Amino acid sequence: MYDNYVFDLYGTLVDIHTEENDAKVWEKLSLFYGFHGALYDPQELQESYLALIQSKETDLKGELEKEPHYAHEAFPEIRIEEVFKELYAKKGIKADDALAVHTGQFFRVLTMEYVRIYDGVRELLKALKKCGKKVYLLSNAQRIFTEYEMNYLDITKYFDDILISSDYGTKKPDIRFFEQLIEKYHLDVKKTLMIGNDVRCDINGAKEAGLDTFYIHSNISPKDDKKPDSTYYLPAMDMKKVKELMSFGRQPDFFLLVLIRGDFYNRVYTGLDGPPTLELENEKFSYYKVAIPYGVAN
Repeated sequence: MYDNYVFDLYGTLVDIHTEENDAKVWEKLSLFYGFHGALYDPQELQESYLALIQSKETDLKGELEKEPHYAHEAFPEIRIEEVFKELYAKKGIKADDALAVHTGQFFRVLTMEYVRIYDGVRELLKALKKCGKKVYLLSNAQRIFTEYEMNYLDITKYFDDILISSDYGTKKPDIRFFEQLIEKYHLDVKKTLMIGNDVRCDINGAKEAGLDTFYIHSNISPKDDKKPDSTYYLPAMDMKKVKELMSFGRQPDFFLLVLIRGDFYNRVYTGLDGPPTLELENEKFSYYKVAIPYGVAN
């Protein structure tokens, strides 16, 4: 059984849709820049934004691949607030960090159609914490967006730690990002499960790091994702089934089987807050309590 559960965020716990190509987004964002003295035409702003991202990612990838004794492909993750700050600088405006962050968050709100947790997510996370499990987040995301969205959705409190790729300069499936979590908490990879909705980033990356994996095909999984070679597999988003398949609250080393001479019973209980038990009652019969290994019972 697992002691540590590592979740992806978007497409696994959180359903989100953003649209960055909407012309109205760039019209409104150019107005915001103009209010602070940086005058942009909407198309110019969009083109400058995309060019800066590409340039920064190329530079960072080159730096990552220069690391000695590292043979893996680099997957750079820039800090998006630096892009928004440089967009001010291109127009001669010296923006401080706070303005850069606020500009980025304004852009995120403009692009967002919705953000919400999937049904059953809160119950799953609560059950994991109730069972004493460690719960971590490993997300390809931007701190200035994700931290606030998680607070808005009221799920931050369920995690023992939250690792966001923009803080580390690299992202899944780069093994370096997984190793940041594993090494920080000295995780036993054999007792750690990665749960995600992306075969390449979540499943293949985690397997390379030595973790067991749980793939959930959600509405925002990559369209070319095929059934992966994962430890667990769910073809459609259903958090109730996720909880059932993980069975984190139902597999102690031993459980109590109550036997009775006769075949009358009144209730079966298999709650997450205790081991599976069969409760039998009949005043005409005596009963016996026998503890046996879980594996034998199965």
